[in-house]
Amino acid sequence: MRDSDLRRAEHVLESDGEPISEFAGDTTPYINYQSIDVLLSLQRPLSAEPAELTFYIIGQVKELLFKLVYEELSRARALLDGNDPSRATFVLRRVRRVIELLTGTWDVIGTLTPTEFNRFRDCLGNASGVQSYMYRMVEYILGNKVPELAEPHRNVPAVNTQVQTALHAPSVYDAAVRLLARRGALIPEAIVNRDFSHSVAPSPQVEQAWADIYQEDEADEMFELAEALMGVAEAMCRWRSIHLLTVERIIGFKPGTGGTHGVSWLRRIAEHRFFPELWTVRSIL
Repeated sequence: MRDSDLRRAEHVLESDGEPISEFAGDTTPYINYQSIDVLLSLQRPLSAEPAELTFYIIGQVKELLFKLVYEELSRARALLDGNDPSRATFVLRRVRRVIELLTGTWDVIGTLTPTEFNRFRDCLGNASGVQSYMYRMVEYILGNKVPELAEPHRNVPAVNTQVQTALHAPSVYDAAVRLLARRGALIPEAIVNRDFSHSVAPSPQVEQAWADIYQEDEADEMFELAEALMGVAEAMCRWRSIHLLTVERIIGFKPGTGGTHGVSWLRRIAEHRFFPELWTVRSIL
């Protein structure tokens, strides 16, 4: 047992298991560790509509979860680059759970009635989730490279640097495909080494490489990686689909605040599939 665990056990004996209630100074360890005072000072709704606080806080929660998804995907990519698909699979399974949590936030937003939302919608001005740079970085690390959607951030230097880095870096799927190539799959050089700032067209060779994995031993670590990647891709599809339904429920077919057609634009986006060869390989197995 570690020394810190021994000290905690001693305290429990001394206090009969009651929580610690006295701390030196004018704060608590929990406030300090989580920056709670700063975090809870960042909610600044702009209207008198009580429901705006729900929209506002859920938006901030989503941004925090986008950051977590991006950081974990970056970790999974590094593990794949380091030839460790088993640990990458473990991380990807966590990512799927975080995305499922993100999808659940739409259930909360969906409780807003159209009249409630209309009472504060104008306060958004041109603000829109399409401008979320953390979400854009998530899309980029998943491989949906649309350079035009990085443009809103070009005048925000620190943000633009992060977005451009994500745009030009290989995706987690690129890392998986390159691992397939290192393990003997016949992946074209034009896919393995290319300009990663643009999405690549689906490849029959990549599809066949995954088919070979699925047709071998299901206990293989590459099979587990494929299924973990597929879990992330499916979770993202669910996120987009529920987003579409929630927006249609609340604003119908009105234009979006960010300049899009709204629901029709979201419906087109929802048809996209991350990791395309993992979807199409199902048809040839």
